Order: sequence, then structure tokens, then C-alpha cells
Amino acid sequence: MQYNFSNFKIELKKAGEFLSKEYSQLSTGRASPMVLDGVSIEVYGAYQPIKNVASVSIEDPKTLRIVPWDKSQIKGIEKSINAANLGLSVATDDMGIRVIFPQLTTETRQTLVKVLKTKMEEARITVRKERENVWNDVQSQEKEGKMTEDEKFNAKEEIQKLVDEVNNNLESIFEKKEIEVLG
Repeated sequence: MQYNFSNFKIELKKAGEFLSKEYSQLSTGRASPMVLDGVSIEVYGAYQPIKNVASVSIEDPKTLRIVPWDKSQIKGIEKSINAANLGLSVATDDMGIRVIFPQLTTETRQTLVKVLKTKMEEARITVRKERENVWNDVQSQEKEGKMTEDEKFNAKEEIQKLVDEVNNNLESIFEKKEIEVLG
């Protein structure tokens, strides 16, 4: 019996998606609406993402423009962005809010690269845990007689091949983001 790796592949894909999502929410000095994806505002008793209560657009390379559909939400949005501690400057006017991305210093860039490495390591830990789970499952199937020893070692090679692919993908996502951060 050949081992079914479909669930394993799905979990490995999730690790790459996790890393990409985490990286998209980090401010790299360029205006990106995705930085605000994790910020919610209380609207009429429920918490909503900013993109659900306002239009968010890029005004220039360093500035986002947020125009709420209900102008009474301006103060709440400003408060939520400041509370999120994203290192962004917020300027309010009668039409909406400008979110200004500060210029990154060398020290800030180095700190950001450390954060990128930490996020990548989190993704790698997830991959290692999944690999361990699948390997334990393969070993138990072999002990139960559902799989031969040769099939077990073929499965081990396939597991390692899939893990290497994902780790290379995670590394390339990291390198791409690192280049973006360091300029």
C-alpha cells in the first residue's frame, strides 16, 4: 500500500501561506494596505477589519488614504491604528485618514530582518511537526502490517523530498522579503 501524502502536502502548503501572510503584514517603509489587515475597529458593537468599513487606497509610495463610509468612524479607525502599534504615523482630516509609512533606518531594517527570520523559523517548526506526525503514522502502518518495510523507506524518501521543497520555498519567500526590507 502506497502512503497517501495529500493531507501532508496541504499542511506544508499552509506553512508557506502562513509565512507569506505574516510577511505581507510587516511594514517595509512602502505603503501597503495589507499592513492594516490585522487591525480591527469596533463598529456598532462588532469588530470589523478596516477594509470592511472604509476604502483603503495608496496615495503615494509612503502614504495610504483611508476614507470611511461613515465619517463618524474616523476617530475609531485612528485609535485602532495607533493601538495596533505598527510604527505608522496617522494624520486625520475632515475626509478621512492618512497613514504615513516612516523611512526605515538601518537599525530598523536590521530589526525587521530579525523578525523575518523569526517568522520563517515558526513556519519551519510547523513543517518539522507535520513531518514528524506523518513519519509516526508511516511507522505505525508498517507495524500494523499495512505497509512493507520497502514502502516505509520509500515513504520516508518522499517525505524528505516534500519537506526539502517546502523549506526551499520558505527560504525563497524570506530572501525576497529580505531584499525588499534592506532595499
